This record gives sequence, C-alpha cells and structure tokens, in this order.
Amino acid sequence: MNDPVFQLQEARSQLSKKISSLRSCSSIYQTEAWGLRKQPDYFNQVVRLTTTRPANKVLDVLMGIETQMGRKRLSVWEPRIIDLDILFYGQEIINNKNLIVPHPRLHERLFNLVPLMEIAPNWVHPVLGKTVAELTSSCNDSLKVAKWAI
Repeated sequence: MNDPVFQLQEARSQLSKKISSLRSCSSIYQTEAWGLRKQPDYFNQVVRLTTTRPANKVLDVLMGIETQMGRKRLSVWEPRIIDLDILFYGQEIINNKNLIVPHPRLHERLFNLVPLMEIAPNWVHPVLGKTVAELTSSCNDSLKVAKWAI
C-alpha cells in the first residue's frame, strides 16, 4: 500500500535504530498476495539483524514500528502498510501465545523463502532440519515472486 519501497526503507531504518545492527538485507521482491488473493501485490524483503534483546522484546519493537508507520490490524491477510515478522531467532525454538519462532508457515511461502535464500541459503531450520535452499526447492507455493527493479 502507498509507497512500498519507501516503507521498506523506513522499516529498515527504524530496525537499525531501535534493535541493533543490520547485518544484511535481501533485494526487494514483488509477490502475489498470499491468503486473500484479490488485493495488491506484496513487496517483501528479509533482513538479518544482530541484537542482545530477547525475542519477545524484539517482537514488541516490531509491533511498535508497524503502529508508528500506520498499520492497523483489522483482519487476517488484509492489505497493510507494513508487516514485520521474526522468521528465525538464531537457532531458538519459541512457542508461546504471542510468538512462534521459527515462523510456522515460513517453509510454505516463497515470498519468505526467496529473499531469505538470497542472504542465508545454508541456514538450517531448527525444527525441520533443512537448509533454506532445501526448503525453497521443495516448496509447493506457486505464487509468483520477482525481484523488484528499482
């Protein structure tokens, strides 16, 4: 929605300021919408951060950035200004009412896997025991994912 490339840039800037150092980031990808298909394409990017904060505190920061940028949570899979998720948190496995890590549907979604593949193809999923490259090659998602040409 609005200006997705700028919004991703703003989110990266806020992440760098509020969490810690930005170690790497993928290209931006334009992808068909997941879930409710009759909506604008998604723009996705994966970033790798270094932090000393626990995962639940990182989640609080992410939700704060989303709110600051104007996100309102009205329904599942709705069009939104920004959506920040924790895909992995090191090799930790977290399962509580507010946070599940690794992201529970990561391995089903090329819009996550393709940009993740760009920056961490050999990262091993701590639950599934497969690399990002293996997860990407075995993913059944058929939605189009294309690198955004700025």
